[in-house]
Amino acid sequence: MDLSVYPPNAALDDGRLILGGCPVAEVAEEFGTPAYLIDAAGLRARAVAFQEALTSRHPHSQVLFASKSFPTPSVMGLIADTGCGLDVAGLGELLAAERTGIDPSRVVLHGNAKSDAEIAKAIEMGVGYIVVDNLDDVVRISRLANQPVPVLLRVSPSVDAETNPAMATGHDTSKFGIPSHQIEDAIAQIRREPMLDLRGLHAHVGSQILNVDQFEQAIASLAKLERFDVYDVGGGLGIRYVPSDAAPTIDEYAERLVSAVHHHLGTDVELMIEPGRSMVGPNGITLYRVVTVKRGVRTHVAVDGGMGDNLEVSLYGQPFDPAIIDKSGRLEVCDVVGRHCESGDTFVTGHELMEPAVGDLLVIPATGAYTFTMSNNYNGALRPPVVFCEDGSARVGVRRETYEELLGRDLR
Repeated sequence: MDLSVYPPNAALDDGRLILGGCPVAEVAEEFGTPAYLIDAAGLRARAVAFQEALTSRHPHSQVLFASKSFPTPSVMGLIADTGCGLDVAGLGELLAAERTGIDPSRVVLHGNAKSDAEIAKAIEMGVGYIVVDNLDDVVRISRLANQPVPVLLRVSPSVDAETNPAMATGHDTSKFGIPSHQIEDAIAQIRREPMLDLRGLHAHVGSQILNVDQFEQAIASLAKLERFDVYDVGGGLGIRYVPSDAAPTIDEYAERLVSAVHHHLGTDVELMIEPGRSMVGPNGITLYRVVTVKRGVRTHVAVDGGMGDNLEVSLYGQPFDPAIIDKSGRLEVCDVVGRHCESGDTFVTGHELMEPAVGDLLVIPATGAYTFTMSNNYNGALRPPVVFCEDGSARVGVRRETYEELLGRDLR
């Protein structure tokens, strides 16, 4: 069993998988399956590592956790407690940030279609910045504010990201930000509004970026524009999902990023980054139980979850590395599939598993980002709990949804 894509505090003890000192099989017995398990100490350490890597090279900087990758106060709060700020999009994430108790000045509000309610709440809280994504944001902030609001302008860096097209956001046809040919006009319009205090620029290339050159390209693109005091260069750093993947380390990323900022933008600017996937992704695993093993033309191993708790495969074709835990035996080539009524509800095909049988526990590593975020109720499935594992103790951060909650909003 290759643990290289598992959280840092995962280990094998006499063949049993341990996470944060907790035997994973015991976590399954206590909390059921499917379940999202988080290496709490590993996540905390990774948040600190991002901050140290950035501030040691550029003291006037801030790491903001991209909350959309795991938007629940228990995870957001754990990361914020290490000193990170929070990047939020939407009123739900804004309220989640408020629940963590974070100083609102460490919160940045994003969104390509912000409502009046979202902007009003951000102003009421006194967030650090509202990121203007379009000129309608300008109108709304001007109407709702009673004193100048610090804002950043999100611009297109005109970079075609080397990633899945659905994750690319830095090109001029993206729905996010101001296209490159309209940036100067947008800056001028913001400056005509007394209720907006334009402090700097924001740019984001995309997600699951493994080529650090692309971050440097985005920074070079920002340098072609008027100079500002603040630059938020987004997130997007990719992670390893399977053992054969290669991804930049946090230090490699920070070194290249800060060097580019110093070269193109200067050493005295305020610098912000927004890691999400690269923050929480490596620190989560999802735990399932095998429900059915169907041997025919292909061997289908069906678990008690699927695209209801992990849409990454269906949306992006993301490879994963499932494993049956706590048993030995011969390897068998299988397709690992979910329980939902879609042929596309497949985790992986042609994958070697340890002699699968009904009742086995199966884990998928590197599921800490965007799985909880996009969990859903397909076929009436209940959204799984989030369980923090640390120092031999497992505790619930988010409890499992109930059938009463599933049906409770229906008025029949």
